[in-house]
Amino acid sequence: MTDHRLKKQHKLLNHKLTKTAVATAAAFLVVGATAPVFASKGDYGVDWSVYQGNQGKFGYAKDRFAIAQVGGYYGGRFVPQKTYATQVQYCIAQGKRAHTYIYSEFSTNAQADQMLNYYLPKVQTPKGSIVALDVESGTPSTSAIIYAMNKIKTAGYTPILYSGDSFIKAHLDYKAVLKVFPNSLWIARYPDYQVRSTERTQSLPVINGMSVVQFTSTYVAGGLDGNKDYLGVTDNGYDGTTTSSQGGTQVKTDSTTTAIKAGQQANNTPKTDIKAGDTVKVNLSATKWATGQKIASFVKGQHYKVAKVNGTRLLLAGVNSWINRSDAEILSVGQPVTTSTVVKATGTFKDGAYTITRQNSTFTAGQTLRVFAYPGVQATGAKYYKGESVVYDGYVRNGNYIYVSYKIKGGYHHYIAVRNANTRVPLGTFK
Repeated sequence: MTDHRLKKQHKLLNHKLTKTAVATAAAFLVVGATAPVFASKGDYGVDWSVYQGNQGKFGYAKDRFAIAQVGGYYGGRFVPQKTYATQVQYCIAQGKRAHTYIYSEFSTNAQADQMLNYYLPKVQTPKGSIVALDVESGTPSTSAIIYAMNKIKTAGYTPILYSGDSFIKAHLDYKAVLKVFPNSLWIARYPDYQVRSTERTQSLPVINGMSVVQFTSTYVAGGLDGNKDYLGVTDNGYDGTTTSSQGGTQVKTDSTTTAIKAGQQANNTPKTDIKAGDTVKVNLSATKWATGQKIASFVKGQHYKVAKVNGTRLLLAGVNSWINRSDAEILSVGQPVTTSTVVKATGTFKDGAYTITRQNSTFTAGQTLRVFAYPGVQATGAKYYKGESVVYDGYVRNGNYIYVSYKIKGGYHHYIAVRNANTRVPLGTFK
C-alpha cells in the first residue's frame, strides 16, 4: 500500500498472512474499536492513495470497503493527500464503508503527537472507523507506535497497524503491540504479482494477530490493492445498511463529516433526479451505451460529469456518450467536497510539501533509475533504464540528488534522480 502514487505499482515486500480465521466472538474486536452490529468477516475491499484519483477505484461489485490515505508524515514533514475527502465521499455514495490510513515515518512520541495532532482533525470517516498507521519504512519505534495507537483510540477511532510481513518482523516487536491491541495487524503479503481477485490462505506462511490482509497489489489488471477483512473490523464506525433511494445499499453511521454528508446525499438521491453537473460512475455491470454500442471495459467503474440530461439518458462529459440512467450511479450531487489542490506560482509549483522549479526539457537515463512518487520518497516499483527518455516539467533538490518531475495519467507527478546534488555529476544526458 506504499504511500501516494505507488498504488499502480507492485509493492516489493515479502508478505504473510494471519494464522486464524476467528476462534471466538471476542476475536471480532480490536481493542478500542466500536463493536460491530453486523458481521463482515470475509468481506473484500481496497485501499487508496492519490493514484486512484478523486473518485477512488473498486475492483469488483463484491467490494464492501475502502481505506483511503489522508496523508503522509516523514519525520516532521507533512504530505496531505488532496484526493482523500472525495474518495471518502464517493465510497459512502456507493454504499460502502470508508476508513482512513496515514503513511507514518516516526520514531518518537513527540513525532507521533505532531503527526496525529495534524491528521486526526482531518479524518472524514466516522468515529469508531479504522485509522491505520502505515509503517513500512524509516526507523520506527515499537513504543512510539503503541503510544500513537493509544492516541488514535482516545480520539474515538479504531487503531490498526499496517506493514509488510518482512518489515514488521525485522523492525518492530509486533507481539508487544498485540499485547496492548489484540488482533490489530493489517499485513501485506502477496503470493505473486498475478492478477487475483480472491485471497489464498494456504499459499504463504501465516502470523497471528491479523484482522485484515492485503493479499495483492494486482487485484485488477493495471494494479490495485486487494484486501480481505478476517474479523469484521471494517464494520467499526458503521451501524449496518439500509436501502437508498436509488435502490442500492446505504451504510448507516451516527457520525457526520463533510464527506459523509455529501456521500449520503448522493447515495440517497433517486436516479430520476440526476441533473447536469452531477458526477456519476459507469456501473461495472453496464454493457451498452444508450445508443447501442458496446461500453469499453476501461470506461466501466470510472466517473464522469453529466453534461446533459434527456429523459432516461445522460450525456457523459469526457467520453461524450449517452448512457441510460439505470447504468449509472450517483457519486456527487453538484460539486464534490473541497480537497486541497496543487498551488501554482510563477516559476514554481507545489507538489505536497515540495516546491518544484519549472523547467521543460528532456532527460535520457545513463543508467537504471528508480521512479518515485515524490522526490526520493516512495519508490513506485517502476524504473527508467539506460537510453530511455522522459520529458520533464520541473526539478527539485531533495537530500543528495536533483530530481526531475513529469506528469502521469491523472495529472499527478512522478520523479527520477538526474544529478548528484553535491558533485553535480549527471546520471544521464539533457537536451
